Amino acid sequence: MRLLTADLLPEILAHRDLELPFDGYEEMPEKVLQFGTGVLLRGLPDFFIDAANRQGIFNGRIVVVKSTDKGDTQEFDQQDNLYTICIRGVENGKTIEQNSICSAISRVLTAKTEWDEILAVATQPELELIISNTTEVGLRLVLEDIHESPPSSFPAKLLAFLYARYQIYGDDPENSLVIVPTELIPGNGDLLKKILLKLAEFNQLEANFKQWLLQQVDCCNSLVDRIVPGKPNAEMQASLEKKLGYTDELALISESYALWAIEGGKRVKEKLSFAAVHPGVVIAESIELYRELKLRILNGGHTFSCGLAFLSGLKTVKEGMAQPAFGGFMEHLLIREIAPAIPLDLEEGVAREFALQVMDRFRNPYLEHQWISITFQYTSKMQMRNVPVLLQHYALKEVVPPAMALGFAAYLLFMQGVKKEGERIYGQANGAFYWIQDDQADYFFETWLKHPIPEELVAEVLKNTQLWGTDLTALPGFAAAVEQYLNQLQTSGAAASLANFKMGMIEKTKTL
Repeated sequence: MRLLTADLLPEILAHRDLELPFDGYEEMPEKVLQFGTGVLLRGLPDFFIDAANRQGIFNGRIVVVKSTDKGDTQEFDQQDNLYTICIRGVENGKTIEQNSICSAISRVLTAKTEWDEILAVATQPELELIISNTTEVGLRLVLEDIHESPPSSFPAKLLAFLYARYQIYGDDPENSLVIVPTELIPGNGDLLKKILLKLAEFNQLEANFKQWLLQQVDCCNSLVDRIVPGKPNAEMQASLEKKLGYTDELALISESYALWAIEGGKRVKEKLSFAAVHPGVVIAESIELYRELKLRILNGGHTFSCGLAFLSGLKTVKEGMAQPAFGGFMEHLLIREIAPAIPLDLEEGVAREFALQVMDRFRNPYLEHQWISITFQYTSKMQMRNVPVLLQHYALKEVVPPAMALGFAAYLLFMQGVKKEGERIYGQANGAFYWIQDDQADYFFETWLKHPIPEELVAEVLKNTQLWGTDLTALPGFAAAVEQYLNQLQTSGAAASLANFKMGMIEKTKTL
């Protein structure tokens, strides 16, 4: 079966459930620079831009920058940057199945080998928008020379690009840009702007450039909310190929729910004209409500539970939600512990309603969202997403949140490395090794070696203020509960710990 390419499009039958690219899409100017090739960006912002292009509203394509050294752009190159978005879900009892070939990406460039070509994009007058998703660890200040080819950090790459554009167009108001980082960090736009200004100072860039950066470049706080697990499994891939008549190595599965909330005013709304095509694009003066609900309940729920699920032998979120013990744990975690402890003044019932909606999204029968993929940069996610909720829980009532404690204990066990191969550290569960993809993997490898006893390990990690920003041993009863659960996980296993947790909650409910 032939691979999806631009030349193949005329031969693909116009299925009623397949939306093809429109004629002339290749002629549209490049209006967007995107840092990141991941499925979330391709399944949400790029999806919205493609939808707007189809309606003749935005009329612009995306230049994608591959920032990491891992892998190459071959899959994009050989498919002419086309890929299929397969939307699967259930809304109000109705099954949603939609397939469309996204033609929003014009080209994919690698920062390491094509940096000059990336900088050349800065000279294009049509450019209006820059998007990024470099994970939470990407938005950090690295004091480095932006004239390197390329600089190492994402903010330095971005500043080098902005400076290249400024040198061509100066401070002309027509040269204004909108930058929308989508990393899951509260105030991501504000943080990125601060980093850029500090880098500009470090590189001794002229005052007029810094003034342009302050006044003509909008760094918008934003939030993305869509579960995009990635490539279809082998069975679904084969079914799609048979149905659609082509092979697509870049195809991705996405849920139907979609939200991109962007903080901005009139100028931002004018630049981001694609917002008009979908109710999921929200541009508002404040997005704090959207951010807190999604970050704490959906992402925080994932982070508190991914290690426990994986260690229990559960491969996907869907599989976990279908398992009674895990489903009960997740319900207790989201509805009884996280929702009441969101650090924001919410109207009564808002968080609970969102948590119930998240439970339904987790149960989506069409999505194969791998638990192991959610453990990527586990530590930073735990710190950013969950520690504020844990602290708020204790501010409201000084009792141990049992689901959070069990989830934290499973995180500690997941982070126990058992072998090193080069720069990689591996853990072991259910008779198989897994790669711990976390910037703190070395720390945990050494800490587990020095403190193999749960009591010592828990005390050592929880008091590490560099990891958590606070001493978690100061929370009454939390360290003891985590230690107890960690002991149970080691002696009885994760599946048995889940079963015991469910029974404990049942018994507690009976006594209320």
